[in-house]
Amino acid sequence: MQCLNNSIFYYFFSVLQFYFTKRAINDDFDLLFGLLDGSASLAKESLVYSYGRSFNGFAAKLSPPEVDTFSRIWPESESFNDEGMSPPPAKWKGKCHNITCNNKIIGARYYNSEGLYPTTEFKSPRDAIGHGTHTSSTAAGREVDGASFLGLAKGTATGGVPNARIAVYKVCWDMLGCSNADILAAFDDAIADGVDILSMSLGSDDPQPFFDDALAIGAFHAMKHGVLSSASAGNSGPSPATASNLAPWMLTVAASSMDRKFISQVVLGNGEIYPGIAVNSFKLNGTSFPLVWAGDVANYSGGNGLLNAKNCLPGSLNSNKIAGKIVLCNSVLGDYTGVVMANGLGAIVSFPIPFLIDIALSYPLPATQVKTGDGDAILEYIRTTENPIGTILVGETWKDIMAPYVASFSSRGPNRLNPEILKPDITAPGLDILAAWSPVASPSGSPFDTRKVKFNVISGTSMSCPHASAVAAYVKALHPNWSPAAIKSAIMTTANVMDPRKNDDHEFAYGAGHVNPLAATNPGLVYNASEADYIHFLCKQGYNTSTLKQITGESNASCDGIVPGRAWDLNYPTFGVAVEDGQSVNATFTRTVTNVASANSTYRVTVQMPSSVNVEVHPKELSFSTVGEKKTFTVKVSGPKMVEQPIQSGTIVWKDGVHVVRSPLIVYTITPNSMTTSPFRPTERIGFGANSNNWNMHF
Repeated sequence: MQCLNNSIFYYFFSVLQFYFTKRAINDDFDLLFGLLDGSASLAKESLVYSYGRSFNGFAAKLSPPEVDTFSRIWPESESFNDEGMSPPPAKWKGKCHNITCNNKIIGARYYNSEGLYPTTEFKSPRDAIGHGTHTSSTAAGREVDGASFLGLAKGTATGGVPNARIAVYKVCWDMLGCSNADILAAFDDAIADGVDILSMSLGSDDPQPFFDDALAIGAFHAMKHGVLSSASAGNSGPSPATASNLAPWMLTVAASSMDRKFISQVVLGNGEIYPGIAVNSFKLNGTSFPLVWAGDVANYSGGNGLLNAKNCLPGSLNSNKIAGKIVLCNSVLGDYTGVVMANGLGAIVSFPIPFLIDIALSYPLPATQVKTGDGDAILEYIRTTENPIGTILVGETWKDIMAPYVASFSSRGPNRLNPEILKPDITAPGLDILAAWSPVASPSGSPFDTRKVKFNVISGTSMSCPHASAVAAYVKALHPNWSPAAIKSAIMTTANVMDPRKNDDHEFAYGAGHVNPLAATNPGLVYNASEADYIHFLCKQGYNTSTLKQITGESNASCDGIVPGRAWDLNYPTFGVAVEDGQSVNATFTRTVTNVASANSTYRVTVQMPSSVNVEVHPKELSFSTVGEKKTFTVKVSGPKMVEQPIQSGTIVWKDGVHVVRSPLIVYTITPNSMTTSPFRPTERIGFGANSNNWNMHF
């Protein structure tokens, strides 16, 4: 799961191997029996799941030497009421396990192959931590008037497609994480149940070859059945090359801001006021309290010094010196826990990492986060005043005139696995999102927080993903026969243009741009792609027949006769040219667009690109006489030798006077030989820090 709260948890899993074959399901035991040297007891013990509803295969728990090597919900939330909704469609085959569904929540399953249930969890699809309730209501919550976080951001809460139905597949568990075997079992059921769009607010910190990636494998099978999978890009930004969920058959979603931000101001005894960022519901009613700097009140007897104290780490502060006081923390971790544990009244967190100042966190006490410079000024006031005092004002919402911009935490490109495929694909709101919450979950993620809320404000690509999923569902409802690739193309080519002056990483931050739901329903042209196209792409990327079958599950899948090379002929809605340092720019793309608008229309192309790069498109005009007609064009990109150049951003735009079909074109440099000695080639397996079957998940 990928959302940001005040803590980050890491999870590790036992080794699991997936086998995909064309066979009867009853053959699972026989195949496993053979793999385990004829041991019937071991075969029975090791078999975790048989996948047979939507694709054939099984998951078995094996020791390392034997290896060849979605969300949860609180159904009673007002966001999930079914008033006025008809029964589920006849096609629906889903079930509800251990909770009562209705005409809004029409399916709810849970998966736990390890059989381990933390005491904090429910043995059901019910949500114990708030994450799944938040993401589900963001995608498809009903309208709820008067929704707020304890009075903050009060208004009408509604999901992207409030009349859509929801099915929940709980694969992640508090303190345990998300198992690959459970993820694939959920995909198998979801596809067979009859879902239309899959929204996946989860992912791995380290991109893996697709044949080792349960989300990529499951999404491939969903694509085969006409289901688009929308997934979070990750929360490891703004570091480059951190985006996850990189498969081209998935919609990978970055997180951006809205025009609302949460402010909680600090007022000092000298009258100075400093704006802080926080979701602060605590009211001190303007009363001032003594101020202290955490570095002056270390718990030396507990073995702590200046470093631990100024960071306000747990147990680092002297309770005799901070009780009833507001504490200034110079915290590189954004921590405040030491203040709570030592009975401090409130906390001012001065965060020295400037690019993370856009995230409004919720705290279990009056608290706010200020810029480093403002923190320095507050510290100077404390040091030069005999009896320093101050207060923290209750939170309020301000208009953010800079929006939209990509959130600092949102994972960036370039794509570590396939450099010609631009990832993330799109960006959507993921910063400070108000949505439904589980009443048994702490709103701040802190064990010291006893507040119970129906709605909460949190940030992450987990929050942006359901926004994009809702757009996909909106398009699917209007165009039920469109393929997953066509829906994805419509979302990408109609996206609002992002301002590169606000986003230093340009397309590596926001992909094709910011989602535009209404425009996505009428894109004019789409870049379609089929299962065969993706298989050809994988073969070009160096997959062989064996590794290909681990993804497709098809015994007749083959890469015979396909020479590995660049991904320039995959019919993708964006164009990427990765140039090795010292080499000239030289790339040719082939693309085919399908007319999905007017029967008689003519599109003309315009190209924008820095003068150092030459772009030629042939033909420059595409004329269509029928809906569904296809036309092919080529794009040739050329230029001089490049060394250590930042991203060069351009666009290829087709217009017919009504529709604007826009595709980013980027040119950037990479280190020499990285195309063959990096994780871009799955056979190399270089650069992955974790076992390929162990998911390093994070909230």
